[in-house]
Amino acid sequence: MMEDKKIRTRFAPSPTGFMHVGAARTALFAWLLARKNQGSFVLRIEDTDKAREVEGSIEHIQDSLKWLGLDWDEGPGAKGDSYGPYLQSDRLETYKTWAEKLVKSGRAYIDPFSKEELEQLRQKAKDEKRPFLFRDHRPENLEVSDDWYKKHPLRFKSDPKPYKWQDAVMGELSADAESLDDFIIIKADGYPTYNFAHIVDDAEMEISHVLRSQEFLSSTPKFLNLYEALGVTPPVLATLPFVMAIEGKKKLSKRDGAKDLLNYSADGYLPETLVNFLATLGWNDGTEQEVFTLDELVDTFSLDRVQHSPARFDEQRLLWLNGQHIRTLELDDLFSRVEDFWPTSADQADLSYKKQVLGIVQDRLKTLQDLPVISNFFFEEPQIDWNLVSQNKQLSKLDKSEIVTILETALKTLEGSDFDSPEQLQETLNNLLEQTGQKPMVLFSIIRLAVSWAPFSPALNETLFVLGKDAAISRLTDSYNYAHNL
Repeated sequence: MMEDKKIRTRFAPSPTGFMHVGAARTALFAWLLARKNQGSFVLRIEDTDKAREVEGSIEHIQDSLKWLGLDWDEGPGAKGDSYGPYLQSDRLETYKTWAEKLVKSGRAYIDPFSKEELEQLRQKAKDEKRPFLFRDHRPENLEVSDDWYKKHPLRFKSDPKPYKWQDAVMGELSADAESLDDFIIIKADGYPTYNFAHIVDDAEMEISHVLRSQEFLSSTPKFLNLYEALGVTPPVLATLPFVMAIEGKKKLSKRDGAKDLLNYSADGYLPETLVNFLATLGWNDGTEQEVFTLDELVDTFSLDRVQHSPARFDEQRLLWLNGQHIRTLELDDLFSRVEDFWPTSADQADLSYKKQVLGIVQDRLKTLQDLPVISNFFFEEPQIDWNLVSQNKQLSKLDKSEIVTILETALKTLEGSDFDSPEQLQETLNNLLEQTGQKPMVLFSIIRLAVSWAPFSPALNETLFVLGKDAAISRLTDSYNYAHNL
């Protein structure tokens, strides 16, 4: 396990679009492993597929990592650069140098076939119902001229053999010789393929642990074959199980609706929530704990607790976790995060009043996007919506006259209350329960709707206190008159 070596992990995404949860989990696990062991976390951009590169993707990757709180020790924008550059497109001469080693050792050769010729060979194998192997069509003369670079694609000459290797997550794995074939390492344009470039980069950057998704598992034998040909000791390999779509039948992907990671920020999710959620997709610390801080994850993370089986992306659990993390925030911290989520009706409100409102709604928020719905009535007069009464399971059982009587009694009682504190208002509400003989669910729901006309709101005594006596009595009066005139 390379215990005598400093742990150096990397996250090496391709800038081909937005960053989604699967990639973010790989980055998180690599970051946690480095931080747990006082190692280094490297950000490297694998931008050799220029045809698929999307403008702005590199910045988006960096913004996503920053939002999650995953700082990198080396990479674009970092101070440490002793192993750079960290964009593969800036490392083309390095790949050429390493490719020349393979040429000199007889382990690389020029691919002589056009795309059309190669397709004909593949079709012939298909017609004959046999697997296509490029190694069966190696040219007789494998000599490579000195001027091959940027003129011809270069292929690795595989050495088919069975392999057994130890995966830090999956345990002992194996593959037979048939899984090995010759593959392109340098394209005709001078750019390396992923299969070659990442091995060169990991070797030069002294990466100790490579964490990647299960989809790369079938390629591991060819990587091991190439490590041997280059005389490079492989890093510790750790295969992470797939993140499955909600129904659990297929891998979550961009194609199947995996969201842009930063969309979760716009949707009112906290970065702490996503980190917690991603960490527990296929990993646990062996306890029943579900809510973790980043520091707790660093303290407890280890590869031997990563599960072998795929993890299911459960949006309901993500939503629950977000509510849990919102509750743990100090009020000032939460207030600084909700600036873009207030209803427009709060634009001119006093900051201290807004903070007071936030303080009583905090425990009811599942996402920051809930804030307008749960707080709008504090800033403007609500519109009476009697559907909230008629469609309520408990209140719909009451006659209109019963509701009118309850509202009249509540109005008279609260008019005589001083609204000194939430505690004093709770005593008043408790006295109302005795006076009316109603259940709390019925009495409090009617009063709550009468002053808010919102589908959900904070505790009634706190709501009344923050609204203040004048506003509360005015709204109760309007609701009473409306009900009376129905």
